[in-house]
Amino acid sequence: MKVVLFCGGLGTRLREYSDTIPKPMVPIGTRPILWHVMKYYSYFGHTEFILCLGYKGDMIKEYFLNYDECLSNNFVLHGADRRIELYSSDIEDWKITFVDTGLNANIGQRLVMVRDYLGDDDFFLANYADGLTNVDLVAQVDELQRLDKVASFLCIQPVHSFHVAAVDDNNLVTAMHPIGRSGLWINGGYFVLRKDIFDYIAPGEELVMEPFQRLLAQQKLIGHVHDGFWACMDTFKDKQMFDTMHASGDMPWTFGGKINGA
Repeated sequence: MKVVLFCGGLGTRLREYSDTIPKPMVPIGTRPILWHVMKYYSYFGHTEFILCLGYKGDMIKEYFLNYDECLSNNFVLHGADRRIELYSSDIEDWKITFVDTGLNANIGQRLVMVRDYLGDDDFFLANYADGLTNVDLVAQVDELQRLDKVASFLCIQPVHSFHVAAVDDNNLVTAMHPIGRSGLWINGGYFVLRKDIFDYIAPGEELVMEPFQRLLAQQKLIGHVHDGFWACMDTFKDKQMFDTMHASGDMPWTFGGKINGA
């Protein structure tokens, strides 16, 4: 299946990086989070990517045009002629289509703009470019096809570090508890879509607003429940969390695989 990745947002909540680079290029280790998302899909055999570019999209193009395999693979450097012999390759089987979808388009309109690049496949995958998970993609795709629906997205429970406080009429705190998991399920991206989705998107509409409401009314939308790992890079705190996980080798999105230098 082809994979559409939305890479055009401004990343305003991560200004420590997004003032100079697009959010999908914020690194985890030596590779941008976009690369980690793409590696996740390639793990399941999906290696045809369509990148919906916008803010600083030229930097994403330049990254792949000047891609250095040596940073994440073992290799031999032959001293005499400086020839490099790679033991493995990251992206030799990747096919990447770069499409400028504008600075201000929402993901629904970005999706419409790349429709012609999807070919004749009945199903395709789509996702934000700033979140990672260890969900079993095969199971999610099989569920959508088995139930014969139009769209599926990942349902996850965010973990909060906030505390709930009970306060009486005199502003005296009577109880205080960590929220942890709130019990609410939210949209975690990782969309599996049937081509019919385009029949539900009107001009200007955001994918998860009006189109999904129409699917809801027709009972054609699935929330694939996942209680395993999921995290997105919205803030600098999230960036620090990913860096800590990478440094410790705790990277669930690699399914136990070792990413050399990633």
